Amino acid sequence: MDAVTLSGLRKPRPYPAVSVLMPTHRSARDGRQDRIRLRNLLAEVRRRLHDDPRVAPDAADHIVRGLERAADEVDPRHASDALVLFAAPHGEHHAFTIGQPVDERVVVDTGFATRDLVAAFTRMPRYWLLSLSDHRTRLWSGLGAELTEHARGGFPVEPEPIDEAGAGRQARRAAQGGEGEWRRQAMRDVVAALERVLARDRRPLIVAGVTRHQAVFDEVAGPHVTVAGRVDGSFEGASPSALIEAARPALAAYEDLREVGVLSELEAARSIQRYAGGLCEVTELVEEGRGEHLVVERGYYAPAVRTEDELIPVEGGPGVLKGADVVDDVVDHVIETALEYGGEVTFVSDGFLIDHDRIALVTRY
Repeated sequence: MDAVTLSGLRKPRPYPAVSVLMPTHRSARDGRQDRIRLRNLLAEVRRRLHDDPRVAPDAADHIVRGLERAADEVDPRHASDALVLFAAPHGEHHAFTIGQPVDERVVVDTGFATRDLVAAFTRMPRYWLLSLSDHRTRLWSGLGAELTEHARGGFPVEPEPIDEAGAGRQARRAAQGGEGEWRRQAMRDVVAALERVLARDRRPLIVAGVTRHQAVFDEVAGPHVTVAGRVDGSFEGASPSALIEAARPALAAYEDLREVGVLSELEAARSIQRYAGGLCEVTELVEEGRGEHLVVERGYYAPAVRTEDELIPVEGGPGVLKGADVVDDVVDHVIETALEYGGEVTFVSDGFLIDHDRIALVTRY
């Protein structure tokens, strides 16, 4: 899952676009319980589509077969906490496993229910780890407990040696200014490559390296590169597991500050009248394109009825209401709309927004 894929999944689809979300069991070896649960959910999809006068019987069958094909594409050996299946007309289908629980539900709408994918994408710690070295500076892509080397976009950066015969023109020119200038030139190459990566995929940046390397990095990078945390020491040749363990305290400190910062941001927005709280007010402003930063409790769902002028939230979980004017989850609608208008979305723990009626918004104006 990446930002490009997620953006494509959020686009509208012809009705009916069906989403099936199901908790799975890491510990169940044979997967029998999950297969039974999935079979029951697919039976619910079939029932709902056949009972819907807007859906032709053969179209309903095509959607169900698409969901079955999507389920078959998932590797049962891949341990996860949830299964997410999507299917839409014209044979479109997708399958994802995510490492966080979901509420079991079937959603039938004009788009996929992507909120749990957004939550996994947003809440799963995603970061870059830059390991500085005189010989080979490497960039690592962090996703939760996984760390993979980013070996493209100019990385790894290996400066030309300063003391070998036949060194390149750049190394010879830097050598005229001494080792310090050579190191600064090498670091300029690192920063240039890093800025290209961050322009495409901005994440928190953890910088690992000895003090002198970090000092040169700060000097060359200037204010354009924000460092979320630091790890002191030499990690040249270190394994991904060793790097993750070393970076863990810096990442934890960053996450703690981020959550505190969310509440501070909401209070500051309230003081300058750029704040909204509660689903009705937030929905209206987001649909006007005024959402700059949406903050949502992870377990907050609400169906709604669409009138000519507005969405009216009602009590109950997704799927409890039937009819052409029903939106299974208006919270998902708000999240997707905020993202479509270029807003930021942050998920927080349930109860975190108790003073904000479970959902809050910083507005653009």
